[in-house]
Formats: sequence, structure tokens, C-alpha cells
Amino acid sequence: MVRRSPQRPIVGIISNQYLLNDQYPAHAGGTMNSAAIADVSGCLPMLIPADPRFVSVDELLDVCDGFMLTGGRPNVHPEEYGEAETEAHGTFDRARDAIVLPLVRACVARGQPFLGVCRGFQEVNVAMGGTLYPEIRDLPGRMNHRMPPDGTLEEKFELRHKVRFTENGVFHGVMGATEVMTNTLHGQGIKTPGKDIVIDGYAPDGTPEAIYIQGAKGFTLSVQWHPEWDACNDPVSRPLFEAFGAAVRDWAAHDDTSEISKIAAQL
Repeated sequence: MVRRSPQRPIVGIISNQYLLNDQYPAHAGGTMNSAAIADVSGCLPMLIPADPRFVSVDELLDVCDGFMLTGGRPNVHPEEYGEAETEAHGTFDRARDAIVLPLVRACVARGQPFLGVCRGFQEVNVAMGGTLYPEIRDLPGRMNHRMPPDGTLEEKFELRHKVRFTENGVFHGVMGATEVMTNTLHGQGIKTPGKDIVIDGYAPDGTPEAIYIQGAKGFTLSVQWHPEWDACNDPVSRPLFEAFGAAVRDWAAHDDTSEISKIAAQL
């Protein structure tokens, strides 16, 4: 396979399914996701229809240099982590489950970079064999992490709680701080961490907020909050997307050799 080398490496942004005007099916992604990837990570954003009818994991791995696993209202189906569906689990997107969960595992195996956000954070945990709580706010001692139902977009994405990282850990290194302020717009959260999942940051109520995969060759940082909001200006979001962009460019630079060139180099 001969790969083209675009001026900017390509980041596949996982889109979500919507029904526009209650009748028109569409795949879409928030503009703030594309802005964070283009303006802060310095990569070319490409929306991915997360549906195995249209794309395969192998095709995505070949076309994209990295992936942003976005947030989304539907939740990972509990069957994916061995539990029965209940009303508390909310709505689902089985097509996205079918693409993203194996995509995460493939990226880990290859060392291909990804950044998980909110649902994407939860997908990473489930992909590695972890489980989720269906509703964090129902647990004793936990705060309500959900998005405020009313108010402007700015009010919904306002910074609402602290996240504390492990001293001298991976996120401490990226952020240059052990404690930061973040927004919070999620209902579910990690119950048991998956294989090699390292919880590197917690909210004050003990909810996991920052993870990476121990021993993975590539960038696997994932967060429970939404760093794409005001990513250019936010002192927490910007270094995260900058680090992700650097990892994607490094992958693209080392994965740029065509099969023909590889064969020629062996002669």
C-alpha cells in the first residue's frame, strides 16, 4: 500500500448519529472538536461515520494517523462489559460500539495514537475489559457530574470541579500541575478499570477523570471531561491537545514509508 503524505497528519474524529428534524438520519460532530484538532493539535480533522456498514477498523487505521474518541449522548451498551441493560443505562449506539471498541484495541496493539473524551474515555476502559457505573450521581458520596439542564453553552461548559493527578505521573507531566479545574458533563463513569488502565486523575468525590494504558507504545491519554471546549485558550485543554498533536505527527512521520520503499530498502 502506498500512503499519501498530507501536509498535516489526519485525525479521525468519531462522529455520532443524530435524527435531524425527527426524521433525517445524520452523522455529525461538534465544531469544537474539529477546532481543537486543527488549531491546537495542528492536524487535519476528518469526521468518521462510526458505523460498520460504512467503514472498517482496518480502513480507518490506514487512512488516519490518529483518532479523537468524542463524547456522545448514547452510552456504551452494558453487554460490552458483561452486564444486563437497565433503564439507568440510558440510550445506546451499538454501531459506534462495533467500530470504536475494536479500534481502541487495534490502536493499542499498533502504537497508533488516540485521545479519548467523555464517552471516548469510557470506551477506552470498556475496550480494555473494564466496566462502568450507569449513573454516578446515584452512588453514595458522589456529586452530580451531569451537564446542567439549563443555561447558555458557556454555562454548561463552565469549570465545575477540580481534578487531581498523580504526583510525577503522566498527566502531571503534560499539564505541569497536579491539580486543575475542569468542566463536567457525564452521567456514567469507571466502575472497574480494564487491563493495563492506569487511573491518573480523580475528581474530589473519587470519580476517575484521567487514564492512560500502561505499556502502550502510543498516546492513549483519555479524560472524562470535555477539553475541546475553548481548547485554544484553556490552560488545561491546550497542553493536552498539543501533546496529542505531537504524538500524531510522530506516528505519521514514522508510518510514512510505502510498502514499495520498504521492499527497496531491504534489497
